[in-house]
Amino acid sequence: MTDTPETQPFDKAQGESFEPVIIGFTCNWCSYRAADMAGTARMKYAPNVRLIRLMCSGRLDPTFVLKAFAGGADAVLISGCHPGDCHYINQNYKMLRRFHLLKRVLQQMGIEPERLKLLWASAAEGAIFAEEINKFVEQVRPLGPLNWKPGNGAHVEAPVHEEVPA
Repeated sequence: MTDTPETQPFDKAQGESFEPVIIGFTCNWCSYRAADMAGTARMKYAPNVRLIRLMCSGRLDPTFVLKAFAGGADAVLISGCHPGDCHYINQNYKMLRRFHLLKRVLQQMGIEPERLKLLWASAAEGAIFAEEINKFVEQVRPLGPLNWKPGNGAHVEAPVHEEVPA
């Protein structure tokens, strides 16, 4: 039986050939617009990030991060407005607390905490957004593929919202 790319062990010496898949959760008001600005200004940054727009980083349910990893992401980026500049008053402080909690949970699950990044970027900081994306890709690449699947003991369910009878 020959090894397929999925079953071959990752050789860290060949880390440059590995291209990580990164899921980015971005705030609608700041960081998503920073990404848009970077794109319209034709700033070069790694195409490894798949952005998901949220109204606010504080609205990111931690199970979405775990689902991203279970779904095959090698890393997750969370990006929002600078602390004190949130359109929803203090929701980015809520995300900051969740971020530190998530890093601890990931470490306990055997996932390197370096695979999760929090980035504050305003709508005018497209260059900073692009630069941080490139840095994050370079940070994740030597870690290799995550290979963390629900069958590997991971079980993550999306939150269930039940309707309350009137």
